[in-house]
Amino acid sequence: MTTQLVLTTAPDTELADRLAHELIANGLAACVKQFAPCQSTYRWQGQIERTTEIPLVIVTDDTRYPELEAWLKAAHPYDLPEILAIPCTDGHPDYLAWVSNCTRAPT
Repeated sequence: MTTQLVLTTAPDTELADRLAHELIANGLAACVKQFAPCQSTYRWQGQIERTTEIPLVIVTDDTRYPELEAWLKAAHPYDLPEILAIPCTDGHPDYLAWVSNCTRAPT
């Protein structure tokens, strides 16, 4: 098992709070870090857009990633939400074990 950091954004604090809470409550994440609003500039449907978003960093286990991705796509209001997974190749063993325990799939 490998710990992953999953990056996403939310359009407002209310949704960011709800996503974070539900990811933890559903065992899809061990921790969700919510950052201050930032400005995102991107191309969407041929236009350059600029909007304020709330960045989220989700700490999970790779065994839960497919379910986390599907859940996040269904719960997110964007047509194409940012969902990027970054594998963590090293880390404090006790922390990595905690992540694994927190995200263990229900049996």
